[in-house]
Order: sequence, then C-alpha cells, then structure tokens
Amino acid sequence: MIVCFDIGGTAIKGAYARTPEEIQVLPRIPTPTTDLDAFVGALRTVIEGAPEPVLAVSLSIAGVIDPDTRQAIVANIPCINGLRLQEELESRLGLPVAVANDADCFAMAEAGFGAGRGHDVVFGVILGSGVGGGLVVRGRLINEGGGYAGEWGHGPISATTAGAGRHSVPQFACGCGQTGCLDAIGSARGLERLDKHLHGRDLSSIEIISAWEGGDEAAAETIDVHVDILSGPLAVLINATGASRVPVGGGLSNAAGLITRLDEETRGKTLRRFAAPVVVPAACKIEPGLIGSAMLGLQKISGM
Repeated sequence: MIVCFDIGGTAIKGAYARTPEEIQVLPRIPTPTTDLDAFVGALRTVIEGAPEPVLAVSLSIAGVIDPDTRQAIVANIPCINGLRLQEELESRLGLPVAVANDADCFAMAEAGFGAGRGHDVVFGVILGSGVGGGLVVRGRLINEGGGYAGEWGHGPISATTAGAGRHSVPQFACGCGQTGCLDAIGSARGLERLDKHLHGRDLSSIEIISAWEGGDEAAAETIDVHVDILSGPLAVLINATGASRVPVGGGLSNAAGLITRLDEETRGKTLRRFAAPVVVPAACKIEPGLIGSAMLGLQKISGM
C-alpha cells in the first residue's frame, strides 16, 4: 500500500492505494500553509491511519521541483516553498517519497486510466484558472525528476491578431512575469479578459460560454478568438511530441462544445491528418491528481 496526496492551498486530498484502480479516497483536511511541522503532521496522521503497512508516499502539488536544485517552487504553500521537498519529507516521515506537479499527475492518470488509455504519447492539458499540462510517453512521465516540461501556458507566444475577423489582441501581462503568455489569455480568467477587451463587459467564463451556447454573437466572437489563439500552439506541441491524444481538464473542459471547437481547429493546423478527435475531455472518474500520484508512487516502489 502507498499513501497518495493531492495537495492544494486550501485542502489536502488523501487516499490509500494498492493499485491505481484500487484507491480508497479519504475526507479532505485543511492544508497548513505556513507551518512546516503542522504540514508534515497532517501527512503523518493520514499515513498512521492506514489499514496496513505503507511502503511509500506520493504527492501531487501545485508547483514545480527544480531539476537542478531539487527545491520545490510552491507559491500557495509557503512552508514548503524552497525546500528540497522529497528529501525533507523522506527524512521526517521515514518513507520513500515521490513528488510531482499536479498537471503531470493529471496527465499520468489520463494516460493510464482516462481518455489517453491505449495511446503511446499523451499530452494532458489543463484549461482552468491557468493553462498547464504534462507529457506522458509509454506510461512514463517525461520529467519524473522534476522540471517544467508540459508548461505550454508560459512564454510570449500568444497571437496579436486572431479569429475570423483577425481582431487585434493585446499581449496581456502574465503572473509568471512575462507578457503574451497563453496562460494570460487562454485560461478561464484569460477568456474573461479577452471578452472584456473585445466587448467591454464584465462576464465570468461560465457566463461567456453560456451566452455562446445560447447564440450570443459577441460571445461567439470571443470564443472564435480564444480558440484560434489556443489551437496554434497546441498544434505545434502535437507536432513536436507526436501526441495522439490530448485530454483536457480544468474548469473550461466542462464546456463540451468548446473542447470540440478546439479539437477541430487544432487538427486543422497539425501536420498529421487525424481522422478522429485528438483534443477530448478528461475521462477519469476518480480525482486524477490522486490516480496520477498513486501511479508515480507505485512506479517508485517498483523501481526500488
């Protein structure tokens, strides 16, 4: 048995796993964000409550492990930011520990047990409050040692004109410190920013999508520009990686029509001519962060 965690800034989701398909999901507990001892104590409480001996611990975090320094970069949990997190937790918990980015865990879950099952190369995409992703090749995460692989949302690559009407689009500032990132315009917040720029109104992403589905012409224009901006870089990513399936998670993935449009536009821009959908909604029934974390933990045991 391993104990796997999906750790956010508000809550820790934990589970006991014997296999990635045999997962006992536990009640959420609050995340201690500023007290390292309390943070480790919360993990230890879950581990000690396991019904049988625990062989390893695996964490999905909303952050990155620097591949050179091994330090964790986790803005929403200050008490672990800057630590060599794997080593710190192994020392404190006395167990092998695996740590991975939450988008990477999502990609692992979808490749093994979701929409990417049966595909050799799967790129899992997050379209939510941010734009992220993870790359899995033949069942293995491409950056198991940490790093920024899959972070297609960052870098000054968003279009300055887009959509059928070739609308002028600003290079919006991004939270990463750069300007013109997909994250700043392709995310749910970016969709809202784009709609305000085009039409001067303050609508939530849910309201924009609902208006589009209801036939609103202004919302249709916003969606047209949004999809055009996302589909070009996504097509390049598919060309570069050879991914044949791109499962999409995050809040925007709940809009099936939006994902269908994104798939159609992306397939029209790839070198390979795909006859079937490539960009599809995520399909994991259990929390993918926990499944992916469990898969990484079990892989760690098998490699020991």
